[in-house]
Order: sequence, then C-alpha cells, then structure tokens
Amino acid sequence: METSLEKTVATLWQKSKWIVKGCIIGGMALLLLIPMIFVKELVLEREERQKETTSEIRSKWAGRQNIIGPVIGLPYRETFTDSAGRTGMVKHVAYFLPDNLDISATLNPREKHRGIFKVMLYDASATISGHFNELPLSKLKISGEQVAWNEAFVTMNIADNKGLNEQLTLTWKDSTIELSPQADRGADGMRAGIKASSADDLRNIRFSTTIKLNGSGQLFFTPIGKSTTVEMRSSWKHPSFSGSMLPQTTEVSDSGFTATWKSMAHTRNYPQQWIDNAYLLDHYPVGTDLGEELNPKGSNIAYMDGTGSITRVGGSAFGVDLYIPVNGYQKILRTIKYSLLCILLTFVAFFLIETANKKSAHPFQYGLIGLALILFYTLLLSISEYTGFNTAYLVASIATIGLIAWFVKSILDSGKATTILTVVLVLVYSFIFSLLQLQDYSLLLGSIGLFLTLAVVMYFSKKLQW
Repeated sequence: METSLEKTVATLWQKSKWIVKGCIIGGMALLLLIPMIFVKELVLEREERQKETTSEIRSKWAGRQNIIGPVIGLPYRETFTDSAGRTGMVKHVAYFLPDNLDISATLNPREKHRGIFKVMLYDASATISGHFNELPLSKLKISGEQVAWNEAFVTMNIADNKGLNEQLTLTWKDSTIELSPQADRGADGMRAGIKASSADDLRNIRFSTTIKLNGSGQLFFTPIGKSTTVEMRSSWKHPSFSGSMLPQTTEVSDSGFTATWKSMAHTRNYPQQWIDNAYLLDHYPVGTDLGEELNPKGSNIAYMDGTGSITRVGGSAFGVDLYIPVNGYQKILRTIKYSLLCILLTFVAFFLIETANKKSAHPFQYGLIGLALILFYTLLLSISEYTGFNTAYLVASIATIGLIAWFVKSILDSGKATTILTVVLVLVYSFIFSLLQLQDYSLLLGSIGLFLTLAVVMYFSKKLQW
C-alpha cells in the first residue's frame, strides 16, 4: 500500500515533471550553442581563405585602379635670406590641374576561379582628353623668370602600374610623349618632360590618351579638372557606385550598366594649383587604410595641407565596384545568428507535440535532434561553396527537415504529429530565409514573426495542466 507521502510525491512529480523536463531541454538548447561557436569559426576560416585567394590572384593580375592626371609640374627656384643674412636658393615644384577633363571608359568584367573560390577581375579601356587654358602663375606668386622651363613635366598616376597593358603615352599638342615611372618612391607617378620656354608654350594645351589596363574589384577616376565628366559603361549587371560622389545618371539592366558623373572644382577640398607638398598627388581613394605600409616612416609622401591633416587628391575619386551580389559566407554568419531561435522553436514544438500525444521523448533524443539542427549549418557552408547560398539553403533545409521528421516518426509513431512538426520546421526555415533576404525589413519581419510564434505557443500551452 502506498503511503500518503508517496502519493503526495507522485502527484507532485506528475505535475512538475513537464517543468523539469522543459528546464532540461532549455539547458540543452543553450549547450548546443557551444558547437555553434566551432561552426562559426569554420565559416570565418573559409572566408579568410577566400580573401587570401582573392589577394593572391589580384597580386598577379592587378589591384584596384584609380587614374589621376594629367597634371603639369613646373620646377622653379626661389631665393631666400637666412637669419645670418646669407642668401641662398631653394627649388620648388608648382602643380597645375587641367581646366577641362573628359573621360570615357569601358569596363569588361572577367571571372577567375581558384578551386572553389571566385574572384572578379576586369580589363578596361579609358579615353581621357581635356585642355589647359593657361597656367595661373600669379596665383602662386611665381614669375616666369623663376621657372626652370627646360625641366617642366607632365605626370599621371595609375594606382597599380602592373595593370597597364601598353606603354602609357599622351598626345600633347601635336606630338606624342611617353610617360615612365620615377625611380624615387616619393615622385609623382609616371611622368614625361614637355618642351616649353615660356608660359605661352603652355597656353591652350590640348591632350588626349587611351589607357588600356587590368584591375580588380574597383575602377576609380579622380576629378582633377575644373570641370570633369566621366562616362562609364560595362556588361557587369551588379555595379556598386561608390567614392566621393554618386553618378548623376545611371542605367542598369541585364545587359550591363552605363553611368555618368560630372564634378566641378568647387566641390573638392583642393585647388587647381599648389606648391610642393601642400596636397598629396596620390591615388588612394576614400576608405583606404593608410597604415605604415602606405606611409612608412621617413618617406616624403605624408604631405600636409597646412592644418596638420593629410590631404590626398585621390580622396575625391569616384567610380564603380564590381560587386558580387551573393556573399555566401556573410549570409551564413547571419544565419548562425538565428541558430538559438531555430533550436528553441524546434524544441518547443516537439515538446508541445509529444505532450499533446501523451508520449515522452528522452532528453538524449532531443540532443540528437539538436545535433541535426547544428549539422544544417555545416551542410549549408559546404554546399554553398559549390552552388551558391540559395540553392545550398534549400538542399540543407530539406535534408535536415527530412532527417528530423523520420526520427520523430519513429519516436512518436504518429503521422499526424510528424506532419505538424515538419510544417513547423518548414515555417521556421522559411522565416529565417526571409529575414536574410529582406535586410531593410528584417527587424520588422522578425518582430512580427516572434510575436505570432509566441501567440501560437501560448495557445497550445493551455493544454498543459499543473
């Protein structure tokens, strides 16, 4: 015969066993986040491997490109008197930007593969033309007698000279001149001497050139003209326009894109002329990480604008990035952020279903279901490297849902219960996929979805008796 104490204990256990089991299941869900950390590290490792492969291919082809020029440089000498009354002479260089600059570029994307990794490269042809009206020497307080006219030069800057497919030449007046890199690192890109004996020889100068070059990821142009227009066209269907300004007109279709920019001198933070290191004539665009590698100690490229800050002409550049629309690794990382939600919803659904069917599953069986949910992410990662994210998500979710449905059917021996859990899993994975696709509305959709989920759980939890 059972004693009253035994009956009381049995009654309390019957009433509280669901709570105890629920706590155990909740603890298991939290413990499953530990293997998720390793899955996340695996995704980051694969993403880093992709970046290394991309950098390796780009280093052999050419990197991001930014074209600056042409710019006229005039060396001149200035006398000075020191504190001891002694006179001397110092050499300076005055730089003059063109009054008008017109650029027409055609960009041809090229897709390269290294194993399972894809890298976007391009070859481009840019026709550059413009003119110098006259050189405003008076604005820099320079007289013609000070200028070393026989040392006058024209310079252009290409971000990665390795990408040049042909000798860089410039039609200057009625002649053709060749530009070459300078031996010293601090020199201004590629330059060539120009014939001049006075300011009159550099008045109403028209120039033109066609540059054929390779690059990767990004093609920028720096608007150094008092008036600069850039027209770019390409067969690439997913452009990302970036830099200091967006194009005034764009047309993007399945056959490619065309874009047009127009920039005026008053929108920039540097003038049409300056002396020596007042402004840095380099190619680094907005957002470039200028660390020790690009600005080493002892180099003469850390030029100041007089306010203590580095002013780089390349910072006003604009252009296009060959944007790859599907970044699988980033989407997988975003999917992992919802892993706890997916595990909890699955466990809650299974818990309510087994309770409604008056059958009890062992916590170990919950653990196996949790491991199946974890393996979903490794399947997603491995398959996405071959098929892309969307297809991989579909395959991995079908495999995971099918495995769990088969397992639950063998445990509960109920087709109805299995169907309900399958529908729940389909809704969960569909919900998460929708959150990944609708980036701008993910918070709104997520909040509404969680609210409705809570309402459903509250409705079915009414059957639980204390």
